[in-house]
Amino acid sequence: MEEGSVVANLANDLGLDVKSLAKRKVRLDLIANKKYLDLNKEKGDLFILEKIDREYLCAAKTTCFLKMEVTVENPVRIFYIELEITDINDNAPHFRRDTINLDISESTPAGERFSVNNAVDPDVGSNSVKTYYLSENEHFDIEIHSGRDGSKFADLILKKSLDRETQSVHNLILTAVDGGVPARSGTASIIVRVLDTNDNAPRFDKENYTISVSENSPIGSLVVKLNATDLDDGANADVKYSFSLYTSEKTQATFSLDPDRGEIRVKEVINYEDFRIYDMEVIATDKGSNSLSGQCKLTVVITDMNDNHPEISIKSFQSTVKEDVAVNTVIAVVSVSDKDSGENGQVDISISDQLPFALKESTDSYYELIVAKPLDREKVPEYDITITVADRGIPPLSDNETLTLQLLDINDNMPQFPQAFYTIPVMENNAPGALLSSLTAFDPDLHENQYLVYFIIEKEIVNTSMSMLFSINPENGNLYALKAFDYEIENEFLFHVEARDTGVPPLSSNVTVHIIVMDQNDNTPLIVSPWRSHGSVVEEKIPRSTDKGTLIAKVIAIDVDSLQNSRITYQFLQNTDASLFSLDQYNGEIRTMRMFSYRDARHQRLVVIAKDNGEPALSATVTIKLSTVETALKAYSDISEIPLEYDIFSDLNLYLVIGLGSVSFLLLITILVTIVLKCQKPKPSKAAAPCRNSVISERNSTIADSTLVSNDAYWYSLFLAETRKGKLVVRQPVPKGARYIVSSIPRSTGLTETSDSAASTLQVRHF
Repeated sequence: MEEGSVVANLANDLGLDVKSLAKRKVRLDLIANKKYLDLNKEKGDLFILEKIDREYLCAAKTTCFLKMEVTVENPVRIFYIELEITDINDNAPHFRRDTINLDISESTPAGERFSVNNAVDPDVGSNSVKTYYLSENEHFDIEIHSGRDGSKFADLILKKSLDRETQSVHNLILTAVDGGVPARSGTASIIVRVLDTNDNAPRFDKENYTISVSENSPIGSLVVKLNATDLDDGANADVKYSFSLYTSEKTQATFSLDPDRGEIRVKEVINYEDFRIYDMEVIATDKGSNSLSGQCKLTVVITDMNDNHPEISIKSFQSTVKEDVAVNTVIAVVSVSDKDSGENGQVDISISDQLPFALKESTDSYYELIVAKPLDREKVPEYDITITVADRGIPPLSDNETLTLQLLDINDNMPQFPQAFYTIPVMENNAPGALLSSLTAFDPDLHENQYLVYFIIEKEIVNTSMSMLFSINPENGNLYALKAFDYEIENEFLFHVEARDTGVPPLSSNVTVHIIVMDQNDNTPLIVSPWRSHGSVVEEKIPRSTDKGTLIAKVIAIDVDSLQNSRITYQFLQNTDASLFSLDQYNGEIRTMRMFSYRDARHQRLVVIAKDNGEPALSATVTIKLSTVETALKAYSDISEIPLEYDIFSDLNLYLVIGLGSVSFLLLITILVTIVLKCQKPKPSKAAAPCRNSVISERNSTIADSTLVSNDAYWYSLFLAETRKGKLVVRQPVPKGARYIVSSIPRSTGLTETSDSAASTLQVRHF
């Protein structure tokens, strides 16, 4: 019964008024289990305080009552009450043991009965155990009985005889079911172990055996191991072996039989000529109380033993031959023999698996060892040839002989270089006699055929022999430089080196050597603009009214080194007023950062350093003195002609110009070739056509690339060339966004002369 449920209205059952009951003193006393019930005086209800379990209160009883006394005062009345607890099916049947073990002999007859534990159910009446069920099987069934108290139990009945050899264990499930609604059940496992009886005789694997044994077999050697099996268990399956009465004394004297293992072994020396066939019968008996036995027959056939080894005799042998020996050349003659007869005396001859050789039968029992394939000492210099002869006896006997053949070398291999082409980098200004590389070749031949001599194959370059530039050690191929190289003059050499052996006739091979001279930062930048005599200071005059951003001067330096070593950057080493002038570090342009004021000094000193990108860097400096003048000048963009107030070929400068012109002539040729090569590349259609007397350059360029340096260098070369013709080359800045043309001005032009010629005027073009 559940907690809180009302089981009765006590006021109505006792004939009392509920209102009066609530006002009167009432006491409820339970005779037993006082914790389960209580009285609600307001309603007169008797209700449950805690869940009631009938099986706990009234174990092993078919009926269950809760007894109580109710005392009501004013006036005092006592009532005796019994509350019956009825059963519900809330318990499942269960067995006292979950597993029931039974041992039954396989000889037990059908119909035998076996008791098993019955199931119990705490519930009563129809809710208790009603019936049993047994899992489906072909050997057992159950029979259900009822006790005097109504309990149910089952007996296990054998309905079919058991066979342990077929199935030694039977697993059954017994299920007990009660009569409640819904029904509940419980199960138990019945394990039936079938006990063995000696009902099987031992049996051999085969009934007849025929065995071959060689004569002179060692005493104790195994002839055969017999095996008899018994399907029974324990002692009923243990087997002993013995010879039967049909086995002769001669046989039992020659062979022994192990009674436990069934092993037949040689007992004395067997002679094929004395006795060739032995017959015997062996019995296997089990150890059961009523022992059973089985038997088999054996025939032992004695075979002849191959007791003579074949022999090999070497009649002739050539231990060394040249590696170019002809195929089919005979290098050895051997003979074979065997003293046995029949198959034991017949022999087969073979050689180890090295195929350039073969055996060829010449006459009876004589064989020739010949060369079957071409030989190569560089692959295999020596052969160990094993000749094996074996007879056809059982087991076969054999003999072998090993011949060692050495191959003599011939000069059949050219020297080999590890590489077909060597590229060797050399830093310029190298020390004469320095090792450049080791050009070592390999020749797989031997002795004089292997010794190598190295040569440089002569080749003249600019009337200079390679042997004057390089030297090679004839013994080890070490290559040396005989002079210091200058990258600016020669930057690569291509020639061949030959390696020749000393064989007869000699063999040789050559390899191509490419020497690449690596540039070193060994040339100081040369400042070509603004031009000045050696050690002098450049002096310039500019009007004080010069606008902000005006180009004051352009420093141009060139470096005959290559790549990074020739890239020039410009910096102020000294600047009188850092707020007045700026210097582009890439193109060397010096411009005004603001207009001049009255506070600014009239004289400004600028020292510019041009530094290359080598490691370590080299540099040159130029000093520019600027003087400001108050004279109003026309804007540079309006000037059509530039009068010259001095003679460029003064006595002071004449020799310097001539010297610089000579030095620059080769540079001019190199730069012109570079410009021609660049002109071969596709150009935009709007680009200005090149002119013999002018060079076009972007005024606002800030990237110091090779093109800008080349243009600047070209301008410098053009300057030198034109000055020799009595002309002055002037490059004048123009307004931003325009390009400028550097033109040559005839030296004879006066200060006030004007000309319509494009070659004598500074022209400004806007694009």
